[in-house]
Amino acid sequence: MAWTDDRVELLKKLWAEGLSASQIANRLGGVTRNAVIGKVHRLGLSGRTTTSRAKAPRTRRRASHAQNRPARPQLRSHGNLALKPAYDVDAEEEVELVPATIQELVIPVEERASILTLDETKCRWPIGDPGDEDFHFCGRNCVVGTPYCEFHSRIAYQPAQSRRKTARG
Repeated sequence: MAWTDDRVELLKKLWAEGLSASQIANRLGGVTRNAVIGKVHRLGLSGRTTTSRAKAPRTRRRASHAQNRPARPQLRSHGNLALKPAYDVDAEEEVELVPATIQELVIPVEERASILTLDETKCRWPIGDPGDEDFHFCGRNCVVGTPYCEFHSRIAYQPAQSRRKTARG
């Protein structure tokens, strides 16, 4: 599409009326919004009339409802949320927070897997610190469609509903 003198005059007229680049592109037909913007800049058209939207400043809402909320204890966890300790919190009395212990599955030495012996049928749940000599993977048979055995799948994949109930206490 070429910019003819008639189309340029129409562009100038519509621009002066305050139409947006998209609206001008629709009226002209065969051009994009970006083509209109580019032509406006090349023509040096700057003194457009302001729209009614730009005249009225936006008002900000005040967060008065947030000031009336009672303070809740903030429990934050870092890392694997599936292993997040469960806390028993009572809002009225101050309680020392004690994490629930997670019992680990005891795996016989002959069933343990190293990174070299892992395959798609073995549980890939890491046990211990990777820097320790005793570090290993579970190595038990996987549940179909998951990288973990049945025990570790229950830890890793908890339904959202039960996690919310646990968090509320």
